[in-house]
Amino acid sequence: MSKRQWIKEVFQGKKVNQVPIGFWYHFTSEEDWTEGLNDPSIAVKNIQGHKHFVETVHPDFVKLMSDGFFDYPNPIIHSEIKSIEELAAIQSIGEKHPWFDQQVSLVQSIKENFPEDIFTVYNIFAPATYLKWKLAGQVSSGDDILADFIKSNPKLTQHVLDVIGQDIAILVERLIKEADTDGIYLSVQTLQDQRVTKSDYLEVVRPSEVNLLEVANRLGGLNILHICGYEGATNDLSLFVDYPSQVVNWATGIEKLSLADGKSYFGDKVVLGGFDNTKAGLLYQGSQDAIQSRVREILDETAGDKVIIGADCTIPGDINLERLQWVREVLVR
Repeated sequence: MSKRQWIKEVFQGKKVNQVPIGFWYHFTSEEDWTEGLNDPSIAVKNIQGHKHFVETVHPDFVKLMSDGFFDYPNPIIHSEIKSIEELAAIQSIGEKHPWFDQQVSLVQSIKENFPEDIFTVYNIFAPATYLKWKLAGQVSSGDDILADFIKSNPKLTQHVLDVIGQDIAILVERLIKEADTDGIYLSVQTLQDQRVTKSDYLEVVRPSEVNLLEVANRLGGLNILHICGYEGATNDLSLFVDYPSQVVNWATGIEKLSLADGKSYFGDKVVLGGFDNTKAGLLYQGSQDAIQSRVREILDETAGDKVIIGADCTIPGDINLERLQWVREVLVR
C-alpha cells in the first residue's frame, strides 16, 4: 500500500496498522503571507521549504501551506471600508484570476519534488477569515469590524461571505481537479467578539463554510476541519459538530476537550492533535521521554483508533525536527 492510500484509509476512518502523525509549519515570514500574488519569490521560498520538509521529515501526509496567498484580492474590499453597505456590489474576482492560477501552480510545483506518492490537503481559510483580514489590513485581525457588520446588516454580510465563498470554491475545485490535491484543510474560528451570538454565526457565517466542505466532498476530497485556537482564541465547538469534514482538529487544551472525548463529541470522526503548538509547549521544549510519554497517553486514551497525532495548529518554524521523529518512533511497527 502506498503512503497516500494508507492516509486515505485513515481519513475514511478505516482501521489501519499504524497511527500517523501530522505536523506543519510556515516556510516564509509573516510579512510574506499576503504578498505572494505580486512577489514570485515567495512561492519559490514556499516550494523550497516544502522540499526540505519532505526530504527531512518524511511526513505521513502533507498539509500544503498557502503562504503568500492569505490575501483575497477582491478590489472592492479594503481597510477603509466603514460599513457593510459599501460591499453591496461585490462580485466574483473571476475564474481566470491569477490568484487561482498561481496557487494551482504552487501546489503542482511543490508536489513535483515529492519522492513518493504522498497524501496532501491544501490550506484554505474560511470566507469570514479572508474578509476580516482584508477589512483590517492585516492577518489575525478584524473580528470587531466583521462583528459590527453582522450586527448591523446580517443578510448583506451573509451575501458578501457567500460571494467570497463561491470564489474559494473555484480554488478548491481547481486544486482537486488540476493539482490532484486529496482535499482541503479548512481553517475556521468563532469570531472573537462577544456580540456575535451562536445564532448569528449559524445564520451568517456557517453557510459559506459548510459549502466549501460540501464542494470538496462532491469532488472526492477528504478534508480536515481545523477549529483554530491561534494565540489563545477560544471557540464554541458546538457550532461545528455537524460540519461535513472527515477529520477534525482543535486546540485540546484551550478548548478543554481531549481527543478521546472529541471523537464522540464530533460524531466518531477521525481526530487530529494532542500537542500544544506553541514554543511554551511540550513538543517544542520537552525531553524525548516526556514527548514519547505523551504519545503513549494519546494512544491509550483513543485506543489508537481514528486518531492522527499532531498539534493544535501550525508549529514554530524553528522547531528541532528531530522532535517530530521522537513522536514517530513510538508509532512505527
